[in-house]
Amino acid sequence: MGLIDRRSLIAGAGASLLAVPAFARPPARTPARTLAPPARELMVSVPGGGRVYVRVNGDLAGPRAPIVMIHGGPGGTHASFLEALPLADERAVILYDQLDTGRSDRPGNRANWRIPRFVDELEAIRSGLGVARWHVLGASWGGTIALEYGARRPAALAGLALASPLVSTRSWLADATALIGDLPPAIRQELERCGALTLAQPPVTCDAPTRAFYAAFNRRLPAAADVAAYSQGVSGNRDMYQAMWGASEFVSSGSLKDYDGEPLLAKLEGKRTLFLCGQYDEARPVTTGAFAARVPGAEFAVAPGAAHGLFNDRPAETIALLRGWLARQDAIA
Repeated sequence: MGLIDRRSLIAGAGASLLAVPAFARPPARTPARTLAPPARELMVSVPGGGRVYVRVNGDLAGPRAPIVMIHGGPGGTHASFLEALPLADERAVILYDQLDTGRSDRPGNRANWRIPRFVDELEAIRSGLGVARWHVLGASWGGTIALEYGARRPAALAGLALASPLVSTRSWLADATALIGDLPPAIRQELERCGALTLAQPPVTCDAPTRAFYAAFNRRLPAAADVAAYSQGVSGNRDMYQAMWGASEFVSSGSLKDYDGEPLLAKLEGKRTLFLCGQYDEARPVTTGAFAARVPGAEFAVAPGAAHGLFNDRPAETIALLRGWLARQDAIA
């Protein structure tokens, strides 16, 4: 779902005795390329007293409604969606950093770290860009914002995609518990012994088994070279993650610890909604699929071979799934 210093956590996973389990070893990366530069960059004023960084690839005035992508975290950045930029060949792709993270302003007022303000932030971006209708994709914690936005049934919403979404903290932690059960016994035992599954602030001895979990269920591949280079200049906000979620994916002690968006599923427009997750996702397919089943008419898709980072692990497959869904949404419009 979140930030959790993954650059450092995932980097050394294979070096430990608690190495990545065999089932999580990834295939080779594709050849190097160069990321497409943005067609437009701007800072948009949002509720809460600050501006957020927005970048656009593609033509906002094109014939197809653009898609905006809401990053995870809390405290993540737009860099997690760079692999989605090929979609800009058919519609504009809008990426942004939430207030207090990435390239956005950082007023540091924790009163801003509330779900309704993040939803209002999204609408401020739409207004700032002059977009009449758009598709909205939220991933992980971004899926929470997208769910809340979709439940408002805004007239501007052409389609809603919930990618590996945090729908409720209860279901998220249940998935984490189930996936820990799939890890080799030595890793499970170390997670239990070091306190990673119970402590709000686990000791550094928990880093190695936590790396193994992330390498299996969060990101199964390192970032492509161009994405990694770009990401060096876009830092997340660890404090935001800890304040809203907690110290790890296993324990929620922050402001989201009692979050329950499941009642909002009944407010979504099914024919406009896609649920999407990875084969090895932290948001397990069985859970994400069950949420989709509660929204009559909604679509559900699984990106084969991907963990939580769909665009990172299987960009071509994830983009193909989105292209098909977006084309069907365009036909409805």
